[in-house]
Amino acid sequence: MMVVTIDQLEHLKTMVNFAKSKDSESEQFLIINNISWNQYEDLLQFLGDAAGIRVKYWDENLVIMSPSYLHEFDKEIMGTLLETYFFAKKIRFYPFGSTTLKNEIIKRGIEPDKSYCLHSNKDIPDLAIEVIVTSGGIDSLGIYQGLGVREVWFWEKEKLSIYILENETYTKVKQSVLLPDLDLDLFAHYIGYNEPFDAVLEFKQKIE
Repeated sequence: MMVVTIDQLEHLKTMVNFAKSKDSESEQFLIINNISWNQYEDLLQFLGDAAGIRVKYWDENLVIMSPSYLHEFDKEIMGTLLETYFFAKKIRFYPFGSTTLKNEIIKRGIEPDKSYCLHSNKDIPDLAIEVIVTSGGIDSLGIYQGLGVREVWFWEKEKLSIYILENETYTKVKQSVLLPDLDLDLFAHYIGYNEPFDAVLEFKQKIE
């Protein structure tokens, strides 16, 4: 993890290129302070749809992350399992993926690993999912709280944690409010499979 103080977009671009160049087996975290909202917006424009980079922003603090292979593997299997559940239970959903969620008024922005609106399409997703391989940096829950995301799931050290937004505060719970019938222990069991094809087929059989 690197912590720097910096105020030029060109330096931010250098940091992004540094993160991209590193070995995909490990995650790279860069924490950068004193970044204005306009610089954050300029960086997002520079990145465009570039794969392999995640950015978080809160009140002039910026985190640039280059996810590892394990991070991306777990992210994708979680999304596939969850969408399998949506189809099996006939739950209408709208995938946001890693769309940047941001609000200039409260100076917060984040890119979830996966995110979804349920039942109807909205400006902010109902559910955001984050895979954590390397912890640290800006508090993601604080960003999601300001944006009004109803539920946030974290997958860390082969364990699933669920947080729901109540009275503008997140509470850790044992069961999803958005998906009250989803067996989270079963769901978590299949995230850890080395063979995603087998995991999805077996999960589908269990829930049908």
